[in-house]
Amino acid sequence: MYLSPLQLSSNSQILMSGDVVVNESAAIAPGVILQADPGSRISIAAGACIGMGTILHAREGDLDIGAGAILGAGVLVVGAGTIGENACIGAATTLINPSIDKLQILPAGSLIGDTSRQVPAEVTAEAEAAPEPEPEPPSVSTPAVDRPIDEPTAAAPTQPQTPPETAAKEPSDAASDQPQPADTPTILYGQAHINRLLGTLFPHRQAFNRSEENGQTLSGGSG
Repeated sequence: MYLSPLQLSSNSQILMSGDVVVNESAAIAPGVILQADPGSRISIAAGACIGMGTILHAREGDLDIGAGAILGAGVLVVGAGTIGENACIGAATTLINPSIDKLQILPAGSLIGDTSRQVPAEVTAEAEAAPEPEPEPPSVSTPAVDRPIDEPTAAAPTQPQTPPETAAKEPSDAASDQPQPADTPTILYGQAHINRLLGTLFPHRQAFNRSEENGQTLSGGSG
């Protein structure tokens, strides 16, 4: 906060109005205004130092400046209250209804006792009663995995289906489907040898066979 340097006042007088009591050992700089409203009082104890251009305005009560208290130049004190012993108030400080403890130090340009912006008690009570939100756990971000875009996926191999008509047939069915050969005469190998053997064993058989053949021939010829 920027504070402009206080200009020296050409007025060397001290203005007092109302019920004002100043100890003889107190130091009052030029340009100080001490004003007490009716029913109020300003009391400055021994050894107090009031800086140049300071304004003390007592209202609705008494305003007491303790012994050895120092008020810097341009201090404004309004209302009723107490500034404790050996307290130090920085320059250009504004005090409203002060309650300053002894040996307390306030930096220059301070503002104490301003209630114009005080938060209503109901709002303060609700804020205190409201539970504090639980802190959220830190979010863990998973690293992104680079994946190829539009990558064709390999198709699973499919087994060709066997058509029902090409299915393997059982051996019995295959044998039944094969064409059966036509009836052929039974050929006995070694017939001539058997005939010779029979002719040797049964000589009369040849004459019988011849007569039978002759009879068939004769019958055929007669016919």
